Amino acid sequence: MRLTPTDAAFIYMESASGPMHISSVYVLDGELTYDQLLTRFEKRIHLIPAYRRKLQLVPLSLGHPVWVDDPEFDLTHHVVHHHAPAGSTLEEAMDVAVALNEPMLDRDRPLWKMILIEGVPGKTLLLQMTHHAMIDGASGIELTMVLYDLDPRAGEPVPPNEPWTPEPMPTAAQLMSDAIAENMRHFNTDNPLQLLARAVNNSKMLAKAAEVMGRFVQLPVITAPFNAGAVGPQRKVGWMQKPFADIRNIRKHLGGTINDIVLVVVSEAVARYLQSHNEHVDGQYMRIMCPVNVRTESQEGALGNQVSAIFPRLSAQPMDCLQRLNAVVAETERIKRDEEAQALTVMQDSMPNIPPVAMLASQLIGTPLDPTVLAARFLAPVVPSVGGYRPPYMGYNFTCTNVPGVQVPQYMCGYEVTDTIGLLVLNGNVGFSITILSYNKKLFFSFICEPRLLPDLDYIVAAADDVFQELLAAAATKSQLRQG
Repeated sequence: MRLTPTDAAFIYMESASGPMHISSVYVLDGELTYDQLLTRFEKRIHLIPAYRRKLQLVPLSLGHPVWVDDPEFDLTHHVVHHHAPAGSTLEEAMDVAVALNEPMLDRDRPLWKMILIEGVPGKTLLLQMTHHAMIDGASGIELTMVLYDLDPRAGEPVPPNEPWTPEPMPTAAQLMSDAIAENMRHFNTDNPLQLLARAVNNSKMLAKAAEVMGRFVQLPVITAPFNAGAVGPQRKVGWMQKPFADIRNIRKHLGGTINDIVLVVVSEAVARYLQSHNEHVDGQYMRIMCPVNVRTESQEGALGNQVSAIFPRLSAQPMDCLQRLNAVVAETERIKRDEEAQALTVMQDSMPNIPPVAMLASQLIGTPLDPTVLAARFLAPVVPSVGGYRPPYMGYNFTCTNVPGVQVPQYMCGYEVTDTIGLLVLNGNVGFSITILSYNKKLFFSFICEPRLLPDLDYIVAAADDVFQELLAAAATKSQLRQG
């Protein structure tokens, strides 16, 4: 099973400083044992065939990598037990989980891992790591529906009639011949004339996509401190949770969508951070990358990536929360009206794929000859701020992904999941990002950063909480005025 170009891109982009696995920490109410967790996976692993497949590179990168059955698959390599110091607080155990999440997954094995972390009295932490080449945010939520229950007394699924037998591993010659044959088929179906014909048919959408991408150069944004250097391998995480009822109350009285309210909270928090750190924010803007799920109904339940993105451009100057909301709503409505996410999807589908052979050097990643390991040890210095100024930035400042989850409690071996904390990928010079996960009528804001670039993440978390409270107060005032 060959990786799609989108899925393969997450393999090619990976480095020692920017591992490309998607992770979440699930906090359980109760002390789950390792044996219970291992037994759970033994009884459900047949429901997730992808979890028994590992990555197989094609010699000379003649084709994208393929997924093959791992003939030496052993659950104990993937379901792992870790002891945090006895009596740890939840925050201390989260720091342990974040440190365990920092290294790359072993490319010689299936690219996932579940680590049970004990040490917090009355709690268990489950660090679930799955490579981005296998899942996106939406398919990650679907994966939890297999691993977790909606009933604490749920039984185990019916086991398969026959034990699992791995398919034979392909030889190097088979991998190369299959790749060459596939390349010839693609040449027939994706030749330049046909690509040109598709481009003509989609000319309006492609023109819109070109306009979106052109803004990165024509309208550069502020270079925030967390964009002023290459991301290193360390991470720091902060989080907060808010009742969904409060979100609905804000939306009811102030307007906007849930995504709009989230963007108000995070963008205003970042703006206040920038001003408090003497960054020159007057007349400056920030650009946020917001992934958009484009999974169709027929693709539900399948792993892999089906995602586009939008790039809201918002003021980097602090402002009143209602002014911020009006600005966010105006920007997101413009993006929807212009169908920018659809345009970028059409552009991606219309462009010729980068030949895998061009990514030959990426085959060294994760090996003893991995050049990114040395780069992670000797990072380039951070670009200093001179009087609050840095050179203009033509990328996006941070990612904010909003992943809708299940709105009822989930259970692992009878223990209720109380918190879900996302650990988003960081790489390049994007040293800060945010995951928004909705679960059981609550919204979890998870902030992750590279601490060398953003040493005081707590400031942004506290500012986000302040903005949220200001929105709540504004909604209450508007409600009282209407009632009066």
